[in-house]
Amino acid sequence: MPQIQLTVPEGALTVDGGVTVQNDLAAVLLKWEGAPDNEFFRSLAWAYLHQLPAGSQITAADAQPRFRVDVTVPAGALNDERRAGLVKEATEVVLAAAGLGADQALRVWVLIHEQADGTWGAGGHIFRYSDLVALAKGPKG
Repeated sequence: MPQIQLTVPEGALTVDGGVTVQNDLAAVLLKWEGAPDNEFFRSLAWAYLHQLPAGSQITAADAQPRFRVDVTVPAGALNDERRAGLVKEATEVVLAAAGLGADQALRVWVLIHEQADGTWGAGGHIFRYSDLVALAKGPKG
């Protein structure tokens, strides 16, 4: 049940990038989380696009658009290698969606939030990481 959220200033994405970035980021998240690529797990990977009004985001140096990717995953879902791969690939997706080159990578920040086991609920029930692992393995047979 991972979630990924991209916050961008309005107009910072290309037309095509604005259309595809959510699906692209959701796919990246599932890949690095190690979830099966099936309809069930794709339905659990929620992607949000938050567009800030023009002028809502600046730095002390300039007003060039910056991009924040917030990722929420169950604790234990990512090791150091998976975190690094997720950050790298999410950055590449955002840069492409904004029509920017790799030299602009520091304009994209990826913040990974690991939800403590037993604090993730859905459908009126608590889901533990072990529950998700069992779901990923499929029915016992």
